[in-house]
Amino acid sequence: MQQLFMVVTVVVVGLMVGVELSVAAFVNPGLGRLPDAACVAGRSDSARVLGRVMPFWYILSVVLVGWWAVQSWGRAQALLVTVVAALLVVSVVLSVALLEPINARVARWTAQSVPADWQQQVGKWDGLHYVRVGILVATFILLVVAGTA
Repeated sequence: MQQLFMVVTVVVVGLMVGVELSVAAFVNPGLGRLPDAACVAGRSDSARVLGRVMPFWYILSVVLVGWWAVQSWGRAQALLVTVVAALLVVSVVLSVALLEPINARVARWTAQSVPADWQQQVGKWDGLHYVRVGILVATFILLVVAGTA
């Protein structure tokens, strides 16, 4: 049963990391090559959709990894899984404190309400998102290593 739980946790976290990586590497750069109105519409729609889904995914990931850390206490993988849990919490704090306020504004943009500094706002979000993706990729790698320990 523990093996199945570990696999489920790795899959849930891995898919979340994959979504965030694809946003950073493919979705937002692709939207950035579109005309401004299409870029704004795409970013706004993505902000709304992902803004509804990702909080639950992050919470589920933290809970699963936290439970894994508790269950592995006293074993070789405990330290790694605890580090993974801490990194996930850091990514959540980063998201809530810095990324979500920008995302909430972007989600409300329309062609008529887009601010003059919209490119600077999405640029700031992208930069912070790259930091979050780096943390998440490290998290995923450590989680996979922990699963093999």
